[in-house]
Amino acid sequence: MDRIKTIARGIGITLLFLIVALCLAVTIVPPFLDRIYYRGPASSHYDGAHFFNPDGVIDIPAPPGASRQGFIARWLLGADDRPPWPDAVAVKPARPAPFAAPRGMVATWVGHATVLVQAAGLNILTDPIWSDYASPFPPLGPKRVAQPGIRFEDLPKIDLILLSHNHYDHMDLPTLKRLWQRDRPKIVTSLGNDTILKSAGIPAVALDWGGSVSGAALNGLAPQAVIQCGAYEHCPDYRVHVTRNHHWGSRWGADRNRALWSSFVVETRAGNIFFAGDTGAGDMGWPIQARRYGPIRLALIPIGAFRFWKGQMQSDAHIGPLQAVEIFRRLGASTAIPVHWGTFRLSYEKWDTPPKMLELALRCAGIPRERFAPVRIGQAVPVPMVSPVPEAPKSCDERAIEALE
Repeated sequence: MDRIKTIARGIGITLLFLIVALCLAVTIVPPFLDRIYYRGPASSHYDGAHFFNPDGVIDIPAPPGASRQGFIARWLLGADDRPPWPDAVAVKPARPAPFAAPRGMVATWVGHATVLVQAAGLNILTDPIWSDYASPFPPLGPKRVAQPGIRFEDLPKIDLILLSHNHYDHMDLPTLKRLWQRDRPKIVTSLGNDTILKSAGIPAVALDWGGSVSGAALNGLAPQAVIQCGAYEHCPDYRVHVTRNHHWGSRWGADRNRALWSSFVVETRAGNIFFAGDTGAGDMGWPIQARRYGPIRLALIPIGAFRFWKGQMQSDAHIGPLQAVEIFRRLGASTAIPVHWGTFRLSYEKWDTPPKMLELALRCAGIPRERFAPVRIGQAVPVPMVSPVPEAPKSCDERAIEALE
């Protein structure tokens, strides 16, 4: 009997210790994981400590009839009855040329939000990720189902990297380290993200929404310098504008919104390029703001990771195909490539739901398919010169859209 009491007392003490440790962890761990990436004056989207969307907060609502806590737990555990995805997708990697012609523009979708855009001798990468996992703790976390559309060793010398925010599927430090060590590219991002990169030995220029920097300044040239490009190889005659979108940022959860998120407009001699980054719809005013920098020859717009329960058409943080078509229209873009789908499983929709829904949404809007056509990972797309988007006959099958999973 005494032995049983001793064991019971030991179990009780252990449980009490675990409860106390858990309570302390709840208090101590979040501040420990918090980071201050940026200090500066308050603004319309920064309160002196955290960034925010001036057009509304990002929320994670639960499906109808479910609790938010239960929904998040089931989603993290993959127990939310999500449609199946393939374990692997066949990819034929491209072998891009060293650079594009002086007025030429070629875009190759590498996967997820990573695109190689070659324009006027420039080689630009958006949110590069070549890692197999989008996670701080691989092999835990989302695993790549489609290999990169360009082998890393086949990448041409990269001149410029656009880095939209600090989520792991967009800011992949292992890939960024490899690129920096190999090519010393110029990296432009939004406020605070440069602090994370600097801790990994990677320099970057961080700007607020509305800020811009020239290729001349990034390459250490005087502002008044006349840029002579000759054969246009790696020509620094460009300007990057950091523009608003609607998202959020975090590396650890506790550091939520300590760094800013953004979209970009890049002005080149071959025309303007728009990269939406990762974004929800918000007030839908930000594509109109980006349009003011001039005609957009190529827009890179996300269409995936928008559904977290059956029938959902968008989330606060991610647009779906229906919103992507409206953003294309508001941008006034000539050609767009849909990205942010079919590479990492981040949400509920089926693997091929985003491109199928995009096709139907384009018909509803009367936009010719070739102006915003889904492409294969590894497909190189010669981007036509800027021209008005003709109006196609509208044919809207809303029941077919609603039936997609």
